[in-house]
Amino acid sequence: MQRHVALGEGEFAPGTVYLNSASSGLLPARSAAAIRAALTESASHGTMGRDYFGPAARARAAFARLMGVPEERVALGSSVAVQSAFVAASLPEGAEVLVAEGDFSSLVNPLAARSGCTVRMVPREALVDAVRPGTALVAVSAVHALDGRLADLAAVREAARAHGARTYLDITQAAGWLPLPLADFDYVVCGAFKWLLCPRGTTFMVFGGERGELGGPGWPVPVHAGWAAGEDPGESNYGVVDRPAATARRYDEPHAHYSYVAAEHSLGLLAEIGVPTVHAHNLALAEQYRAGLRAAGYVPESAPGSAIVSTPGLADAEPRLARAGVRVSVRGGLLRAAFHLYNSTDDVARALELLTE
Repeated sequence: MQRHVALGEGEFAPGTVYLNSASSGLLPARSAAAIRAALTESASHGTMGRDYFGPAARARAAFARLMGVPEERVALGSSVAVQSAFVAASLPEGAEVLVAEGDFSSLVNPLAARSGCTVRMVPREALVDAVRPGTALVAVSAVHALDGRLADLAAVREAARAHGARTYLDITQAAGWLPLPLADFDYVVCGAFKWLLCPRGTTFMVFGGERGELGGPGWPVPVHAGWAAGEDPGESNYGVVDRPAATARRYDEPHAHYSYVAAEHSLGLLAEIGVPTVHAHNLALAEQYRAGLRAAGYVPESAPGSAIVSTPGLADAEPRLARAGVRVSVRGGLLRAAFHLYNSTDDVARALELLTE
C-alpha cells in the first residue's frame, strides 16, 4: 500500500489524531503566529490593529486565487447564515426556493425564514429533476455535511439555467480539498473555518454568473452594508453610504480582524500545496478507511469521491475514540470521520484499530 504522509510539513503538530475537519479545521502554525502578533499589536493599537483593511484585502485576494474567481467578485462576511439571509432578502415576493432535504441549517433556515417566499424541499438525489418553471433559486451544499455526498454541480447548474432560476452554492464542506467550478453559479458561500483552515468568523461570498454592470438589475441591493462597504470607508461613517464600493466589497460586513489576519496565511499554505494535491491525498486516506471498515463488517454511507466518511452502527464508539486521542464526530447517528492534509496512513490505521479491536 502506498504510504500517505501528512502534508504541510512544520505547520501542524496536533496532540490528537484529528479526523474532524468537517467540524472545524486545524490552524496552521503560520496562522497562529500571525494571530499572536496581532493580539500583541492590539495592546498598543486597538483591536482593529494598525492596518484593519490590509489583511482582509489580502485574504480576499488569496481566496479568489485559490478558487479561480475574480477578486472583485468576492465579499467578506462572518457566517454562512448571515449570507443566506442576505440572499433571501434579495428574492422577490412570492419566490420559490428549492433545497435538498436535510441540507445544512445555516444554508436553508434563513431562506425559509424569508417572509413571502416558499421553500420547497426534495430528496437530495431528486433536486435536479425538481427544478421547474417558477423556481427562483436553487440552493445546495456542494458536499453534504452529514454523510459527505457530493452534489452533481453541473447538473444543478444546467437545470436551474434551463428554467431561469438562480443558483446558490455552499462550498463550506468542499473548498480546500475538492476542485470546484464556481464561475457559473450566481451565489457561492464558504465558511472558511473547516477545510480552508481559517478561524471562525471568516466567510467568503462569490457573486458569479452573468450580472451586467455592478449596481445594475443583475446585482442585489447591499441591504446589510455599513461603513466598511463604502468606496472610501473613511468617508462612510455617518449617514447613508452614498458611494458604495465599486466591487463586491460593497457587500462586505465589517470583518472580524483577527480571523482575517490568520486567513491570508492559511489560504497561502493551501495555495502552496495545491488543491489537486490535497484532493488526491484526502481521497486516498478516505478510501483506506472505507476499505478497513468494510473488512470489519461495517458499511459506510455511499459517498463516492468524498473525504468525509460517515458510518452507521458506530456512533457509540466516539467517546472511546476521544479517550484514546482520536477526534471524530457523530452526526445524525453516524460516526463521521473527515480526512485532510494533516492526516496520514498512521492516523487511519489508529482509528481502524480502535474501531475493530
